[in-house]
Amino acid sequence: MNTFEKYHALGNDYLVFDPSGRQEYFSEDETIRICHRNFGLGSDGILVGPLPSEKADFGLKILNPDGSEAEKSGNGLRIFARFLRDQGKVQTEPFTVDTLGGVVTCEVSADASVISVEMGQVSFHSDTVPVKVSGEAREVLDEPIEVAGNSLRYYAATIGNPHCVIPTDELSEQAARELGPLLENHALFPNRTNVQFLKILNRNRIKIEIWERGAGYTLASGSSSSAAGAVARKMGACDSEITVEMPGGEIGLVIDEEYNVHMTGPATRVATMSLDGECLEPF
Repeated sequence: MNTFEKYHALGNDYLVFDPSGRQEYFSEDETIRICHRNFGLGSDGILVGPLPSEKADFGLKILNPDGSEAEKSGNGLRIFARFLRDQGKVQTEPFTVDTLGGVVTCEVSADASVISVEMGQVSFHSDTVPVKVSGEAREVLDEPIEVAGNSLRYYAATIGNPHCVIPTDELSEQAARELGPLLENHALFPNRTNVQFLKILNRNRIKIEIWERGAGYTLASGSSSSAAGAVARKMGACDSEITVEMPGGEIGLVIDEEYNVHMTGPATRVATMSLDGECLEPF
């Protein structure tokens, strides 16, 4: 019987699994079953850690609910930081976490109500995101993209994982659900992509709707907030301090002139959950 700690970050929920030295965790099919809202424990992914790392204080593997592995998750990192604090493995001093998308620095406030993550530097370059562009490699800024008969404009970005940001005057969950999966799997993105629909509210506030690669419609996302905030700053529409509104709540960003992102937000403990082996048996 495997034990998980469940947390959510603004409605984006993860199961944290401490492998305690185990080399094997969950297969793709097992991950899908565990994350399933009806047939498993239900979550937007599994955080496997802490793992040994030669680059950082802790290693972390992030599994999507479709069984794939994510490079980075801002909400997942805040949850993992809160988990480490709850387990007594960290206190209030900064510590580092090694993810597939790079090493990040995290810090948990004294009362664990606010968690900060240095998310890294956003790049817009086609070779880095990556994006299949015609012509020379370049930063992909305000370029056309066609999907389901819609002619849209997009910005490509990466903060260790790929993002497609669509500025718009009108946001809707329906548009995110309908166009999100088509954009995620668009031929321009060889590794698929996360998708954000972005509305600029003022110089210090934006609002987004999110479709996450491998997870689907999502109430909140730290890496999506970081990418959308960086795009808003790149557009010249926002200043360095940005609050991101999402259906699940708000995240605070500070983005410098080199597009390094400092993110702050909460993570909430939900429950300790035990998975019975019967759950993983074939139907």
